Parts: sequence; C-alpha cells; structure tokens
Amino acid sequence: MASRPEQDSLLLRARAALERGDYGICQQCLEPLLEAHSVTTPFGGEVRLLLATAQLGRGDTQAAAATCRSLRTCRDATLRAQAKDLQEILDAPALVRPREWSMTLPSLGEMQPLEGELKAMARQRRRREKPPEPPAPPTGPTQAPLGFALLVVLLLALTALLGGCADLQTTLRFPEPGRIQLIQTSQSLSDQPLPWQRQWARQVRGSVLKVQQDHGRLTLTSPVLPAQRAMDLLRSNLEQAARLAGVELPQPTLILRERNWLIGVTQQLEIAVDLSQVPALPGLELTLRLEPMTARAVQRAEPSPARQKHNLVVWPLQPGVLNKLQCQSWRWNRLGLGGLGIALLLVVVASLQRLRLAAGFGPPQLPA
Repeated sequence: MASRPEQDSLLLRARAALERGDYGICQQCLEPLLEAHSVTTPFGGEVRLLLATAQLGRGDTQAAAATCRSLRTCRDATLRAQAKDLQEILDAPALVRPREWSMTLPSLGEMQPLEGELKAMARQRRRREKPPEPPAPPTGPTQAPLGFALLVVLLLALTALLGGCADLQTTLRFPEPGRIQLIQTSQSLSDQPLPWQRQWARQVRGSVLKVQQDHGRLTLTSPVLPAQRAMDLLRSNLEQAARLAGVELPQPTLILRERNWLIGVTQQLEIAVDLSQVPALPGLELTLRLEPMTARAVQRAEPSPARQKHNLVVWPLQPGVLNKLQCQSWRWNRLGLGGLGIALLLVVVASLQRLRLAAGFGPPQLPA
C-alpha cells in the first residue's frame, strides 16, 4: 500500500488530469487509491466521485451511474449528496429533439450546379428597368419588446437570488488573553447547500477547521489558537471564499495588538475589509461578531455602526464599500490575578506574625 504522501500526490495528479480533460490518465491515477480505500471512508468517497466525473467525461454514463450508486454507503453526508445529484442527472431520460430544430446540409454530390442559376439571375437583373419601390412607412409608433425585456429582468433577478441568498457570519471568540477561536457560519435561505458551500467545505477538509454541514447551514470551527495564527487563518479563509465566489477581494487588514500588565491585557483590534468589488445582491448578509465584548470598546465602525447583543458586538458589513472597525478592550488575566492574590496573602501572614512577636507571644511552637 502506498504511503499517505504518495496517495495525496496521486489524488493531485488525478485532479490535474481531470481539469485538462485527460480522463484516461485520471482513471489510471485513481486505480491504486480505489483498492486502498473503502467507499465508506470520506477519502474513498472523494476518490470515487472523481472517478465518476472522469467516466462521465469519457461518455461511459452507465459506469458513472454505478459509481454514484456505490457512494450511498459513504459516511460523508456531503459526498453522498453530490453523488445523488450527479446520479439524478445521469438517470434522467433523454429528450427527443424535434427534427425542425436541426438543420441538415445536403451533400455536394446532390447539389445542383449553381452556374446556370447564377446566369438566369443575372439576366433577370438586367431586364429590370428601375429599382423596386421602397416599402411603405409604418402607420403607427414602434413598440418596444416589453415581454422580452421583462423576461430578461426576471431571469437576472432569479439568478441573483439563487446565487447570493446566503447569510455569512464570522465570530471571533476571546476565551483568554492571547488566544482566539474562529467560527464561520454560512446559511442559505433555501435551506439547501449551495455549490460554493460544498466546494468550500471540500477545500478546508483536512485542516484545523472542523466542518459541519446541516442541509443549507455550513459551520467551520477552529480550536482555540494563538492570536496571530487565528488572524492568519481568518485572512486565508476570506481570500479562499472570495476566490470561490469569483470576486477579486483585496487582502484584508487584520491587526491585533496586546500589552500585558500582569493582572490584565489591553487589546487593540483593527479590521479593514474592502468589499468594493462585491455586488449588493438581495439576501446577501455579511456579519462579524466579537465575543465577549461591549459596545463601549468600539472606537470606530464604518460605514455600518456596531451594536451590542448580550455579551457580544455585532458588526454588519456592507458590500460595495470599504468597511473599517477599531476596538480597544481590557481583559483580566486569571493567572496574574491568582499570583497577585497569593502575594497579598503572604503579606497579610507576615504582618500577623510580626504583630504576634511584638505582643510578646513569641514564635509559634508545637504543643508539648
């Protein structure tokens, strides 16, 4: 059995061959992985989904449908749903194209010679004494094709609703100084997983993020990470989501400065996200949540104001503009507070011992 790096290399070669249209090479790269991984595992399910795509590209629809049916036992719900969608397409009955929808060109042997027809047309043109009279002008005003225009507007609106009807929510949790937990949630208004949600979940699988797909709700949760690593992860996720959506998103600014005062830490957070290239689609909502934090910690929020909800701050982002947020907060350090409490207790004990000696009782002794 090949090692895991070799298996990952074979999977990358298979995907590259699939993108180039080399379906035969793609199947050759996937054969060792099919033997090494069962269909019930997520990795085996992903390999068989690529195999079904390659079989479909070679025109072998029956083999592709059989591969999709084998994915019913896969433990990954996302892969099962993708295989089910592809199988429904393959099992759909073929539509009969009416003959009048096609145009058939006659063969050259059956065509009559055009030389005689061209000469006859030239003689008829010479016989004409004057050019034909121009057609009469229209008697009424020309009407615009309102029906076609309304149909185009309706299709554009439907496309916008189906492509942008999602609620994207990013939460930054500060459980302790210097540590952040990242939670990103996307909810489709149709309660059905969108194509870019499936691609996003497939790309982040295998990283530190925990992926949870519940119908149209996708949740990506990271463990509690150091502040700088969490900020880098958030920046990478934003760039990845923009790339999947086909939007050129400038690199966001995410800066967190902390200063330790032993008993607590002052935190200064600066966030700048340029969404000028993102269109304002109906149903698209972008929100950033900071937890725990109060509205008094927010020094600047543009263009939408931040609002407080329980023990967190909710900041909505607006597409088409530059969004900026600046916060400054104080967070107690439990370790520093514990050390300070122990030091105060030692001072109290030493003071009491000194008062005892000054009163003439002498040092404490063991009972006789």
